[in-house]
Amino acid sequence: MGDAHRVGVVGLGVISRAYLDTLAGHPGVRVTAVADLDASRSAVAAAELPDARALSVGELLSSPDVDTVLNLTTPAAHAGIALGAIRHGKNVYGEKPLAADLADARSVLKAAERAGTAVGCAPDTVLGTGIQTARAAVEAGRIGRPQFASAVMVTPGHERWHPHPDFYYTAGGGPLLDMGPYYLSSLVHLLGPVRAVTGAAGRLREERVIGSGPRAGERIPVEVDSHVSGVLEHVNGTLTTLTTSFDGVATTAAPIEVHGESGTLSVPDPNRFDGEVRLHALGDTRWRALPVSAGYADGSRGLGLLDFLTADASRAPRADGELALHVLETMTALLRSAAEGRRIELTTSARVPAPVPLTAAAQWHAWPA
Repeated sequence: MGDAHRVGVVGLGVISRAYLDTLAGHPGVRVTAVADLDASRSAVAAAELPDARALSVGELLSSPDVDTVLNLTTPAAHAGIALGAIRHGKNVYGEKPLAADLADARSVLKAAERAGTAVGCAPDTVLGTGIQTARAAVEAGRIGRPQFASAVMVTPGHERWHPHPDFYYTAGGGPLLDMGPYYLSSLVHLLGPVRAVTGAAGRLREERVIGSGPRAGERIPVEVDSHVSGVLEHVNGTLTTLTTSFDGVATTAAPIEVHGESGTLSVPDPNRFDGEVRLHALGDTRWRALPVSAGYADGSRGLGLLDFLTADASRAPRADGELALHVLETMTALLRSAAEGRRIELTTSARVPAPVPLTAAAQWHAWPA
């Protein structure tokens, strides 16, 4: 274990449990430090991890026992934590989005470039068998040349289940910035980067009611648009119609559909690592499930960090800062387009990450340092 990657975790909220379950005991990783604004959370997490110390945020960012900072804070804190880690010469892998706004995200990548450190960012669900099997089908020509796509995320809002949902309805939140990274990262894998967007947005109500936990019944303000729709123009000419909403109850729409000249592909929920990929070929009479053919099997949160840590000169990290920046600009451009009533061309692009070959869980669980 002496040569394992040393990871410090900042932010020990709801999502941290899934990450720690993936990383704890992995032969290629040592979680050496944990930090949270709530010191009691740090103490509990450190007690469960044999190599970890509970530190303050500042102590963790400067600790010589940390090589990579796993940034699981709320979106408004993403850039500040990342910049602090980079100033101390550390790599950063964070939850999505890369930052609450585009300027801060650019600052993070520029700082990392100057410091010679690396930046990675969730989501990593797109590396699982669901999205990767769909990507393999598109690249194998199973639907012919892609013509257009749709992506739909509809939910009544996270305040129904999250005990502290405030950040979902403040700057950096909303359905697009919260759930959009899953869909847009998947669309880049499937169809390539985006060159321009046109958006429309609104909000159904001005406050929400917390539905669970110690604050159940408390009303919180809605400061961002809770329904965002738009059209994405991909560089390859494909058009995607996107809808993300915290204002609907349910939908029967597939999370993503890709329509080609000779078939349509139904793509599973990009917020999951797995799911059934279905094909309806031109002239066929029904949908047919495709066998799993690509992706990390039985994936879990933190898999993207493992992919990030094991990248080398022959393969760049698949969940890297460049892709996260492009996804963030796509989302913020949609919001700006909605506010200004015009089409907006993007200033960023991203390479399409390397595809993930079908990789058994036993293999990625045993990756060496």
